Amino acid sequence: MVQGTTSDAGKSTVVAALCRLAQRDGIRVVPMKPQNMALNSAVTVDGGEIGRAQALQAQAAGLEPHTDMNPVLLKPSSDTGAQVVVHGKVRADMNARDYHQYKTIAMSAVLESYQRLRDQYALVMVEGAGSPAEVNLRERDIANMGFAEAVDCPVILVADIDRGGVFAHFVGTLACLSESEQQRIVGFVINRFRGDIRLLEPGLEWLEQKTGKPVLAVLPYLHGLQLDAEDAVLTQQEGKGRFRIVVPVIPRISNHTDFDVLRAHPDVDLHLVGPGQAIPPADLIVLPGSKNTMADLAFLREQGWEAALHKHLRYGGKVIGICGGFQMLGQQISDPFGVEGSAGQTLAGFGLLPVSTRLEQHKQLRRVQGHTLFGTQAAAEGYEIHMGVSERAPDCAAALMLDGVPDGAVSADQQVMGTYLHGLFDHPQACQAILAWAGLEAPQMLDLAALREASINRVADACQPLWDALRRLQD
Repeated sequence: MVQGTTSDAGKSTVVAALCRLAQRDGIRVVPMKPQNMALNSAVTVDGGEIGRAQALQAQAAGLEPHTDMNPVLLKPSSDTGAQVVVHGKVRADMNARDYHQYKTIAMSAVLESYQRLRDQYALVMVEGAGSPAEVNLRERDIANMGFAEAVDCPVILVADIDRGGVFAHFVGTLACLSESEQQRIVGFVINRFRGDIRLLEPGLEWLEQKTGKPVLAVLPYLHGLQLDAEDAVLTQQEGKGRFRIVVPVIPRISNHTDFDVLRAHPDVDLHLVGPGQAIPPADLIVLPGSKNTMADLAFLREQGWEAALHKHLRYGGKVIGICGGFQMLGQQISDPFGVEGSAGQTLAGFGLLPVSTRLEQHKQLRRVQGHTLFGTQAAAEGYEIHMGVSERAPDCAAALMLDGVPDGAVSADQQVMGTYLHGLFDHPQACQAILAWAGLEAPQMLDLAALREASINRVADACQPLWDALRRLQD
C-alpha cells in the first residue's frame, strides 16, 4: 500500500508507475483505492463509476477500469456533504458526520472488493487517501491504516520534497501512528526531487537513523506529464498557442480532465479563471461539468459571467457547455426531487440554447461513441455521468450522435453548443473538428491517449529504483 504524508504527495502517480513496472515483469497486478474523494470520475466496464486516478492506474496495469478498484467514491456537493458511491452506484447523499458513522458498512464493501481482487490477481497495489496522520479520522478508518491493518498489508510512505519540510513530514507522520502502524511501514519514498542528490544525502542518513526505516527511493521531479488529475485543478495558465480558450473554475467543477488535451495542445492558450479574476478576451469559452449545477450557475452569475457570455457572443466568440455546463446554457433547470437542494426548485439558465433540464434521482452512467453533427463530422467517444435529462425544442439541432441517439444541442446561429459527453476533446478527430468549428484555422491533431501512455512509461522508468527496492524487500 502506498500512503502519503499529505494529499497530492504523488501517491496516485507512484501507484500507476508500480502497476506499469509490475506489468512489464509479467505480474498480474491490479490497482485499488479503498476510499476516494474526487469529482473527477470515470465510467467502468461494469457500468459504475470510480475515481479517474484509478482508471489511469488500470491503464498502467493493462486493465479495463472496474468498480472494485475504487469501491467507495465520495463526490462532494458542498463543504459539508457528499454523494456516496459504493461499488460504482449512488448509495446516498450524506453529511460528514453521517458518513463517519456509515464507514463500518463502507468497510464491508471495501473488503468485499479487496477479496475479489486478491482472488484474481497476484498483486494488489493499493493507494491510500490524504494522510494516515489525520488522527481525528482514525476511528473507523477505511482509507489508510485502518485498511492496511485489516488486510495485513505492508506500507510505503511518500512525501513531496518540493513542498519543503519533507523530513518533518516523515517523522511527524510516524509520531501520529500506533506502534503496530509504525511497524507496518517498510520504508520511505521522497518524491519530486530536483537538485544535487549529494546535498540530500546527510538528511537521508539522519532520517534512517532517526526512524530505523530505509529510504527506498528518491524520485525526480518530472515536468510535462499528461496524467489524469485525481481532483485538484491545475490553475496555472498553459501554452502560448494562438487560440485562447477560457474555462471558469466553478466551486464544484467535475471532470476537469476534459481539458487536459487543450492544456497540451500546441495551438491552444488555455486560461482557467478563478473567483474574482478578470475574464480575459477569448476565442472560445467552455463551461465545465458540475456536481451542483444550480449552485454553480448562481455562482457564475454572481461573478458576472452571464454578461461576459453575452458580450463574448456579440463579438463573434463561440461557447461550449459540457454536462452541467450544457444544462446551464439552457432555458431552465428544475429540481423536482431535491437532487441538488430544495425539492421543486427551478432556476433560469443562461438562455443560450432552447433546452430545458430536469434533475432526476437516477444517475446515468455509460461509455459512448459516435460522431459530431455540427461543423465537420468527426468521430467522438467518451462517457456520460449526469443526474439530469435535457429536452431540446423541436427545431433545435442535436450536437452529436452517440450510440445512435442524438445528444446535446447547437444554437441556430452555430455559436453555442452543449453536450453531455465527457472526453469531448479527447478523440483526435473530434478535437480537431471542434477547434475548427470554434474558429481556429488549420488546427493540429493531438493524440492525448498516446501522450498519456508515454507519460505512464516516463514515471515508470523513473520509479524503477523503487520497484527494484520493493522486489528486494519481498525476496
